[in-house]
Amino acid sequence: MQTAEKILELPNASKLAGTSFWGKIKRSRTWVTLTNWEYWPMWASNLPLAFIVIFFALRARRLFFFSAVNPVIETGGMWGEEKYNILQRIPVSHVPTTILVEKGTDYQVVRGKMIEAGLDEWPVIAKPNVGERGFLVKKIRNEAAMREYLLNNPLDFLVQKFVGEPLELAVMCNRMPGSQLTTVTSICIKETLKVTGDGRSNIRQLMQRSDRASLQLDRFEVEKTDILQAIPKSGETIELEPIGNHCKGTMFLNGNHEIDEQLTSAFQSVFTKMDHVFYGRFDIKCQSFEHLRSTGEFKTMEFNGIGAEAGHIYDPTYPVWKKYRDIYQHWKVIFKIYQIQAANGVAAMTVQEGIERLRIYLSYKKSFFKP
Repeated sequence: MQTAEKILELPNASKLAGTSFWGKIKRSRTWVTLTNWEYWPMWASNLPLAFIVIFFALRARRLFFFSAVNPVIETGGMWGEEKYNILQRIPVSHVPTTILVEKGTDYQVVRGKMIEAGLDEWPVIAKPNVGERGFLVKKIRNEAAMREYLLNNPLDFLVQKFVGEPLELAVMCNRMPGSQLTTVTSICIKETLKVTGDGRSNIRQLMQRSDRASLQLDRFEVEKTDILQAIPKSGETIELEPIGNHCKGTMFLNGNHEIDEQLTSAFQSVFTKMDHVFYGRFDIKCQSFEHLRSTGEFKTMEFNGIGAEAGHIYDPTYPVWKKYRDIYQHWKVIFKIYQIQAANGVAAMTVQEGIERLRIYLSYKKSFFKP
């Protein structure tokens, strides 16, 4: 497996550029963003994706054809899906204890529900029931942090047992309707945001020297100012962000070389129990690949449907042409599942239904930022 240190050294302009004017340009946020596909603006990186989706929509003669692929998930999992609804479709053995909390619920009521469910120990994870890209996902370490989260969170949210297993993966699976055979098409190994101390520099300085961490520094100046002055020991590695989302600085590595029959079997035993769900990505934690293969044990923090990306394409060393090739291949699978579903009489959303769903979701997203 590639290490975080190895990957971080590849694009780290500061080691190549020195202190010259050109060096300062290469260390700038604009340069790092423009020269690394994973940091491109969403509209730019997703433009080819839009053409791919339109291509298959024309073939299907249904704009929202993808909604028929996972008919028990809102929009098939493209937008606006409820995480709690999806988690309930996964065998309980493979989901950490999770409760749903309605917005505006008093802390004492929340704490009572947590204790009743067995979530009586900190830390826990809190996240919106409908959300994306790590928005408002927090590791809650104590009562004060939970009270603050309740005060600042305007949405229904989940409280989930914190899973401390060391290996975090995003595993893309699919199966054809009528078949139990599951195919694993992508494995992404997640390396959360870290810095390694030199015994002299504080965390702010260490972040400034890292292309990846420097992009998160503005957020840390607001959310985590308490750690920025700390000086790690020489060789000491500090995890800056426990949440494994790309937008929070996590590095995604290509783990497709780990796909084999044993690993696929571990996911097939779970995926085939999810009735009327045929495509999506398990975001999981487990002990190791070896343990996963031998026991089939893992915990699913989230399952994402049609809107899920094959995380391995965000590996900094993965060529851009292969990224779009793999995106096309995944949408080709979605279209094939749709064809079978359509033949079985499963209807996709109409244009009117799809637009209304999108309108509701965009309105919901606006509510994120209301005071």
